[in-house]
Amino acid sequence: MNYKQTIDYLQSQLPVFHRIGAAAYKANLDNTIKLSNHFGNPETKFPSIHIAGTNGKGSVSNLIASVLQQSGFKTGLTTSPHLRDFRERFRINGEMISEGYVIDFVIRNKEFFEKLKPSFFEMAISLAFEYFAKSNVDIAVVETGMGGRLDSTNIIKPEISIITNIGLDHTAFLGDTLSKIAFEKAGIIKPGIPILIGRKQKDTSNVFELKAKECKSELFYASDVCKLINAKTVFQNDAYYLEVNVIVDGEEKSYLCGLWGPYQTENIVIAIAAFHLLSKYSKFNVSENDIVEGLKNVNLNTGFEGRWQLKGTNPRVLFDTGHNIDGLSVTMSAIKNIAYERLHFVLGMVDDKDVNSTLKLLPKNAIFYFCKPDVPRGLNVESLHRSATEFGLSGKPYNSVREAFHDALKCSKTNDLVFVGGSTFVVAEVI
Repeated sequence: MNYKQTIDYLQSQLPVFHRIGAAAYKANLDNTIKLSNHFGNPETKFPSIHIAGTNGKGSVSNLIASVLQQSGFKTGLTTSPHLRDFRERFRINGEMISEGYVIDFVIRNKEFFEKLKPSFFEMAISLAFEYFAKSNVDIAVVETGMGGRLDSTNIIKPEISIITNIGLDHTAFLGDTLSKIAFEKAGIIKPGIPILIGRKQKDTSNVFELKAKECKSELFYASDVCKLINAKTVFQNDAYYLEVNVIVDGEEKSYLCGLWGPYQTENIVIAIAAFHLLSKYSKFNVSENDIVEGLKNVNLNTGFEGRWQLKGTNPRVLFDTGHNIDGLSVTMSAIKNIAYERLHFVLGMVDDKDVNSTLKLLPKNAIFYFCKPDVPRGLNVESLHRSATEFGLSGKPYNSVREAFHDALKCSKTNDLVFVGGSTFVVAEVI
């Protein structure tokens, strides 16, 4: 098999959540444990950092991996989903896993997979853990897929665990209240291992504190470790950065971050707080200069894409993968601070999101280009168009993301803004 045939085989044989949704979700760790045993428990052979949360966990994972890499540690990073290439999910020091390794992994284990019938994500995490173990990484940064308690990543024993925040997403699987979702995310809290919570929320703090007490784990809130003073967008050397000023250990510090979306402030504070805890509870000490350079060069170091990503200047084109109510609300607030004449919004969604609550957040003065991402879970474009019209949003439906995006470019003028979002898969198709 070549690489394309290998990926086609995996997608045809294994249920893929980002494509088909609920049918691919396994609400237990049975397969994960069997896979771990099959591969010789590779997750026990390297230190790790475990990151969960509704929003921000991908950004925090990349920020932490970038700083560790900058510090000279051989750093594994596994995240999901991918935008263009399955190999984006598995990186060591920013370099994607080779096509040859993926092909060999599938050929070696094809018979076992066909017998066990794991989900695509279960298989992918097994690949990540085996790859990191065989590559002798110094440490791996592991992002959960969904939830935490029953997530396939939840067999690691990390140096620290991090939960970024809790919002209403994947409610059919994780629960329909913030406290229920927090319970699932709290499942990554392990006995005796420090837990860092990114956002102090009334409906979730008690859940985390009770779980930490039960596990005899020290719990920290990021805002107590790293106090934010202010943040602003700056332009230096032909690039945008988010400048964040904070107080850590009584000392005021300033950082530039390559993830310059205004909503990234919280994620940067979490990452800085994480290194404060790592220096106290693990052997992974990083210098102040490594934190400075790692935050600044995150995109270059890890290859991270799709978060408040600017492409083109005539007109400006902005991509962002925020796709749930919490994520889109902060994105829409940030757009209000951008100067433009007209906003052209390329919008597509998947069918398990709260469409009406999402549409309420969107600007009525924008011109919308409705589309359906090319995955089975993609929300029917005519249905999206009808619902959007009921909320006073003007635009028309298109047969594909590509067609919608091209028409948005064609209809926009120099001082306009073209925004692409609503779903990770819409952004992926445009990129």
